[in-house]
Amino acid sequence: MLLANLFATTKIDNEPVAIELNKYLGKWYEIARFDHSFERDMQNVTAEYKLLPNGNIQVINSGYRDGVYRLAEGKAKTTSTPGLLKVSFFMNFYSDYRVLMIDKDYQYVLVGSNSPKYLWILSRTPHLDEATLQKIIDAAEQKGYDTDNLIYVKQ
Repeated sequence: MLLANLFATTKIDNEPVAIELNKYLGKWYEIARFDHSFERDMQNVTAEYKLLPNGNIQVINSGYRDGVYRLAEGKAKTTSTPGLLKVSFFMNFYSDYRVLMIDKDYQYVLVGSNSPKYLWILSRTPHLDEATLQKIIDAAEQKGYDTDNLIYVKQ
């Protein structure tokens, strides 16, 4: 039994929810995330999405690490699945960007990928009230994410 648990794969519900792209565009503040190398130790993190004339989306992620401003510019494209984007920050290597939950007024969002190792909570404002944040965390837990791994971002 222990051996089976050791090799068990984390099962998550990462089915995207439909979004209206034009409402989703704009600036988002990163409230919390799972740790990963490309954002490690970053604070005051934002993500900005802008529709380009060719229909693709410009993605600008920025923040501060050790007091130094960092910026990563990428691109995204829509897919036939509403709420599922393909995002690239390196040449033509694309990763899933899955909107897992979104506020009806597009004020906060839970984002994941095709892996249980990636999760973000974003907001239109630098801070969320405790009740709203807990609602998002509860939704992530119901989807199978280990929210004990969330890192809360200083804004």
